[in-house]
This record gives sequence, C-alpha cells and structure tokens, in this order.
Amino acid sequence: MTKRKQLIGAALVLAGLTGSTQLLAHGGMLADAHAEEVQVLKEQKDWGIAGERDQVDRTIEIRMTDQMRFTPDRLQVRLGETIRFVHRNDGQMLHEFVLGTRPMLEEHAALMVKFPGMEHDEPYLAHVGPGQGGEIVWTFNRAGEFDFACLIAGHYQAGMVGRISVVAK
Repeated sequence: MTKRKQLIGAALVLAGLTGSTQLLAHGGMLADAHAEEVQVLKEQKDWGIAGERDQVDRTIEIRMTDQMRFTPDRLQVRLGETIRFVHRNDGQMLHEFVLGTRPMLEEHAALMVKFPGMEHDEPYLAHVGPGQGGEIVWTFNRAGEFDFACLIAGHYQAGMVGRISVVAK
C-alpha cells in the first residue's frame, strides 16, 4: 500500500467516512479517495472559474520583482475570455500570483501574516520561486473589477497588487 493511500485511509477513518469513497479536498470540494491523484474540482468564484488549456484565447505574461511589483499591474479582459497567465519571477525571493476580489485577498493576506508557512494550492494562484516561471489558466465569466496580489507575508502590504477589468464583449 502506498504512503498516499495510507494517508487517505487515515483521513477517512478520522473523518468518520470509512464507508465512503469520497473525501473533502481543499476548499470543501469532494474528490474520489481511490484516485491515485486527488483532484480539486472546478469551483465557480466571483472572479471566474479555472480554464481549460485547449480553450485559451490569449496569453498574458506577468513579471514579478523584489521591488514588490507586478508588470503589468493593470489588465483588461473580455467577458468569457480564457487567459493563460505566464508568470516570471525576476527576483531573489518567492512570489505568488493570486486572483480574487479585494476583500478575499485582504482576508487571505492577513492569514498569511499570522501563518506565514501556510500551504495553499488553488487553480487561481501560482507560487513562483526565484528566477522561475509559473502559469495558470483562468476563464473570466463574470464582468467586474477584480484584483491579483502576492500574498506572501509583507508583499501585499508593500503594494504587490494589480487590477483586472473584465468588460462585456
């Protein structure tokens, strides 16, 4: 039995779900416990939903620096557009790109200050090590003004933020 299956079995016992083949994945989504890889299901957010690579309408490159800035930091996309964000960390420290609403990002940033080692993995964020690259694919199926930020402790507070306007076609 693999260590992954042992951990899943222990989680099921602790959760009282021993008769079930499902467990809660991050974000409260259900996933099949017998799958070799537990996948987080797509979840509609106020700012859109995870996109499909074969549905990308365009690619936008986002650069990150240790001056706590994104370039570009203002974007406009069309409602319904699927964007492939390609991130490049030009700095010497870890950065991340997290899409969301301002209240959600502020709440998450406060948690990151309290728990700086907190691990999280969502389809609307990318962790990018020094000199490394990352990417996410996101479909903007809701019009409005949304934000992106680096939520590593201190980075958001230093102004590492950006804005996305999603406009009707």
